[in-house]
Amino acid sequence: MKILLLHTDYIEYEAKEKAIKGAEEIDTRKDRLDEALAVFVAVEKDDEEVIDGTVKNASDEISEVAENVKVEKIMLYPYAHLSSNLSSPDAAKEVLEKLKQELSKKFVVKSAPFGWYKAFKLSCKGHPLAELSREITGTREEEEEKKIVSSWFILTPEGELVEADKFDFSEHKELEKFYRYEAFGSRKSEKEPAHIKLMKDLELVDYEPGSDPGNMRWYPKGKLVKKLLERKVEEMCLSAGAMEVETPLMYDTQHPALSKYLKKFPARQYRVKGDKGKELFLRFAACFGQYLMASDMTISYKHLPIRIFELAKSFRKEQHGELSGIKRLRAFTMPDMHTLCADKQQALEEFKRQFLLSMEWNKLVELEGEVAIRFVKSFFEENREFAVEIAKKVGKPILVEMWDERYFYFITKFEFNMNDSVGKSFALSTVQIDVENPESFGITYVDENGERKYPLLLHASISGGIDRCVCALLEKEAGKMKRGEKGMLPFWLSPTQVRIIPVSDEFLDECISLSGKLNARVDIDDRDESVSKKIREAEKEWVPIIIVYGEKERGGIFKPRCRFGCNEEMSLEELEDMINRKMEGFPYQPLSLPALLSKRPNFR
Repeated sequence: MKILLLHTDYIEYEAKEKAIKGAEEIDTRKDRLDEALAVFVAVEKDDEEVIDGTVKNASDEISEVAENVKVEKIMLYPYAHLSSNLSSPDAAKEVLEKLKQELSKKFVVKSAPFGWYKAFKLSCKGHPLAELSREITGTREEEEEKKIVSSWFILTPEGELVEADKFDFSEHKELEKFYRYEAFGSRKSEKEPAHIKLMKDLELVDYEPGSDPGNMRWYPKGKLVKKLLERKVEEMCLSAGAMEVETPLMYDTQHPALSKYLKKFPARQYRVKGDKGKELFLRFAACFGQYLMASDMTISYKHLPIRIFELAKSFRKEQHGELSGIKRLRAFTMPDMHTLCADKQQALEEFKRQFLLSMEWNKLVELEGEVAIRFVKSFFEENREFAVEIAKKVGKPILVEMWDERYFYFITKFEFNMNDSVGKSFALSTVQIDVENPESFGITYVDENGERKYPLLLHASISGGIDRCVCALLEKEAGKMKRGEKGMLPFWLSPTQVRIIPVSDEFLDECISLSGKLNARVDIDDRDESVSKKIREAEKEWVPIIIVYGEKERGGIFKPRCRFGCNEEMSLEELEDMINRKMEGFPYQPLSLPALLSKRPNFR
């Protein structure tokens, strides 16, 4: 916020006409104050994230000046010309109104109307304190929102619900870590998790100093892994009956439904300017576009459930201290699926179906984590068997969070969570039942009796964020390596699946020929290095199958070094069969780098 403070003999204004669409409604066009402090105010974009802190600091500064010049009256005058980095009109009106209320506790305060062309006159006194300017920055105070009161339980597959602090965690140490983080932990990242070093060493992904923090550069190997994950989750959602759509990356902050939604997440948006000064925000989920699309659809009960899917690039301006490698980002890829359901029974059936799909996903990517399910207490009591069924499907105790009342738009939410190497936990797959947004966005369907009704809405991300999936895979392998085991990505995700190492240049052409016979991502280490060094470097890259090719291999019998434990001799057909079994049901992408290692640049 920027302010100009003038000690005046008088200040008067006359509102002429509205200057913007969101101009303040007024009853009085003219007003005046004598012997007053005139405060010209420009509310800026950064103030939107700390409105209450900005108001408090501005009030303190204005009060101090008013007391120093011994005035009892203040005129607040919105004045956009003090800044080129203005806030949205709604935010400016909110700040000015709160500032007026705060100052009115000690002074007589009037304010010129916001969003009008105005004429004004004033007479400024001529003393050292008569003309002052200030720049106000807001400090984030402790949130004064209604504190969310959670009760924590462990639900066993047998249906026993135990208070979490009374549960015996002796055989469930990972669940205990997860519970302690959820109930008592902080999202602030103080230590560097293990995946950050691994993502760099493996040349998957890295920081981009030329961008905003939390916006990453993906190298060819990492992009390949990411693309395969995206292809698989897309295939699963479409096979489940979802219709794929594409919606905009940015939306109007002044859209009636969206502006209400934004107020729930005031610090999460990147803002951009559109034509004619229109202010837009980059989406932080695919929800907006899918809500707006659904609100324009003509839907019958016969169409339900309707599933809409998008592989969405999204943006969240997370707090700097919460950013952590590829676990928590400001730009990320999220597979978002929304399902419209006629009633609670249909919603619960879809919830279970999508929960099972999430469990299948985590099996495919070879992740084992902890399950949480969160309920409004009344919903849990009415649907206890539903919760027990979830625990039975998981096959081990799960964490239950319960609220006495609904604080959010959803009444229940499932999450698949991972513990990382520095004592933090993070969510991957999620399914939620939303009872609020269909009405907020005007999403309706026509029932059997011809009546228009609001559906229930499921939010699902079967995989969770794709970037975060890569993080989870690396954190899991870091744990294995700490225990003395070998790190390795799932075979279908390995950037190089087979590396052939010729013992000399004499065998290079045969290695190239062999690579063309295998239905896998095969590269060839043709560099002028020793065989032992080539093997060590392939191990460091987590290549799952290494074949050293020499005179013996000319006979068609190979003894591959397999990272997953198979080191027997096999024929070409047996090698092909092993690879085909490991790739069954998974998407395939060719190598993302030249097949000959001598042709590859280093990215780090």
